[in-house]
Amino acid sequence: MSSTGGRGKGGPKDTGRRNAQGRERNRGPRTYTGQAPSQRTRRADPARLVAFEVLRAVASEDAYANLVLPARIRHHGLDRRDAGFATELTYGALRGQGTYDAILARCVDRPLDQLDPAILDALRIGAHQLLAMRVPAHAALDQTVGLARAVIGAGPSALINAVLRKVSAHSLDEWLDTLVAGETDQTRIAALRHAHPEWIVRAMRQSLVAHGRPATEIDSLLEADNAAPVVNLVALPGLGNLDEALEAGAAPGELVEGSALSSGGDLGRLASVREGTTRVQDVGSQLVARAMAGLRLDGGADGGGTESWLDLCAGPGGKAALLAALASERGATLLANEPAPHRAKLVGQALAAVPRSAWQVRTGDGRDLGTEQPERFDRVLADVPCSGLGALRRRPESRWRRSPKDLADLGPLQRELLASAIAAVRPGGVVAYVTCSPHPAETTAVVADALRKRDDLELLDAGAALDAVSLTGDLGAGYESTAQLWPHIHGTDAMFLALIRKKA
Repeated sequence: MSSTGGRGKGGPKDTGRRNAQGRERNRGPRTYTGQAPSQRTRRADPARLVAFEVLRAVASEDAYANLVLPARIRHHGLDRRDAGFATELTYGALRGQGTYDAILARCVDRPLDQLDPAILDALRIGAHQLLAMRVPAHAALDQTVGLARAVIGAGPSALINAVLRKVSAHSLDEWLDTLVAGETDQTRIAALRHAHPEWIVRAMRQSLVAHGRPATEIDSLLEADNAAPVVNLVALPGLGNLDEALEAGAAPGELVEGSALSSGGDLGRLASVREGTTRVQDVGSQLVARAMAGLRLDGGADGGGTESWLDLCAGPGGKAALLAALASERGATLLANEPAPHRAKLVGQALAAVPRSAWQVRTGDGRDLGTEQPERFDRVLADVPCSGLGALRRRPESRWRRSPKDLADLGPLQRELLASAIAAVRPGGVVAYVTCSPHPAETTAVVADALRKRDDLELLDAGAALDAVSLTGDLGAGYESTAQLWPHIHGTDAMFLALIRKKA
């Protein structure tokens, strides 16, 4: 309490509230925690501190959690167990942010946007522990308040303690029932229950229908978005193997050859990962790259023998590395194009494990390649910039950053890049149009526009191409010649694939 509290500025001293030593007596009933001051946590638990630092970077610097988290784990020297806890806490708090904010709004006596952002992040971390993790309530409260006391201050820690005690009074299911009580809008209900913005719920429902799936799958899709994704590994063909990863506990992949599923941990400890011959890559990305590379083409390669491949939007280099390895096996060459110099450098690093004769990196606008190098390439991957709605489980913060405006803004760029890819492919060659989004505005609508503008194009069966390179042979991803993978059906990111052949 302020030393001037309780009396007007410049007013008479209230000596009746001071003791014999001249110290001011407490001016009201005090409340006590269940612990003596000497027993209360006054330091930040390292795992929770990592989660807090990542949330702060995401909120204040527009950082991506998957890039910041590993660095903070290494900085604080977390062991495997604590690293796993920090990862679950970080991603869980980010995924559930919308729902947790709705709950916190019922427990705070002011609008949340009036709270200091650091306090709000601490509350989200506490709410996730209390409502969705196997952390005893007393430990979640004590450790979160200790974190706040250490990194924010004693004053805010009292507020955080009071708010989280209110949160802990009910289970997550009870809170959800309270939040949706009286709601009749099914989109609003799904948004609260599954922690997605309402516009994304509508977009995903529309996407399901556009790709031939029932709208009733929306809850399953949103639940899959909230499940912690398994780390997917790929051994570059002819270069890497998964023996070390399998010995470390990874399981063989069930959808595509040369893949494995890892429970996580520090994959940088694996020699093959450090060498770049084994890489982290979603199995959906592996499938679409292999589908393009595996197609039988008409007319032969350049009339001779050596095929030329193009990755039009290669950064940061995941698919490019897999394509370059496949090209190297077949005596083909890959041009990896990336407009941003710093991302082009990442592409070069990703390709370093592949024989240098098989690839080169170009730094430039992919929209110019169709004009500069017309009808040169046999296979072109146009994995265009998109909203990323298909990878929300891996980038949970994206759902709160994106807006419907992003779809409108990206549309012209996607169409221009696809037009350039079509111009760059030779007659008889194939363009693979790929997005990590199922939204029809970024998928089928873009492809339909391209087909309407030219009469020398035809769609190949993308679902059959995916089946041909899958271990199951029956993914069931095809619909009207295009293909869409789904988290809740295939366990992959929601990758879209259209294969466009330029007629010979």
